[in-house]
Amino acid sequence: MLKKQTVWLLTMLSLMIVLSVYYMTSPGNDGDLAYFDQGETASEEATSSETTDSDETDGNGDADVGDMTNLGEDQLFANIRMEIQDERSEAKDRLDDVVASSTASVDEKNEARDEMNQLDEISRKESILEDSIIAAADYSDVLVRHEDETVHVHVKETEQLSNSEVVNIMQMVRDEFGEITVDVDYQPTES
Repeated sequence: MLKKQTVWLLTMLSLMIVLSVYYMTSPGNDGDLAYFDQGETASEEATSSETTDSDETDGNGDADVGDMTNLGEDQLFANIRMEIQDERSEAKDRLDDVVASSTASVDEKNEARDEMNQLDEISRKESILEDSIIAAADYSDVLVRHEDETVHVHVKETEQLSNSEVVNIMQMVRDEFGEITVDVDYQPTES
């Protein structure tokens, strides 16, 4: 089991790498630096800087993936992945505290271990699906998110997905997760 400090360090290193790659590959990079307020998250910045009248959220107060197109094509999925990873790391830390607690019952500790294993399994399946879907059709990028009883698949591609592609993606998700609701979404990229 990774310690909290190790998870924190890995998260920060990942963030640093993503931001470095984004900065080096961003068009029009003429040496200007951007400074961000620490209290403002990427999703808040994306929704506040949009000029459209759309205020859709996913129920958690986070901006919907379709509303964050101004973040940059390469950064969008990376930011969402990092947010998911952070949320799961926090949940695992809380569950780890339950397991380590001297006041928790054996049943509570076993339940916490099961939830930790389930979080690890979901992350593993999401990663496998992302790699499999990209390999199957050579998409630009794919983001797979498991939330409640639904798996959301966001495909970044220059052209709209055909019905057969959507069906193939849904089948791949069901092969990995079993019978579950699947939502396939298309995220356009510039060609």
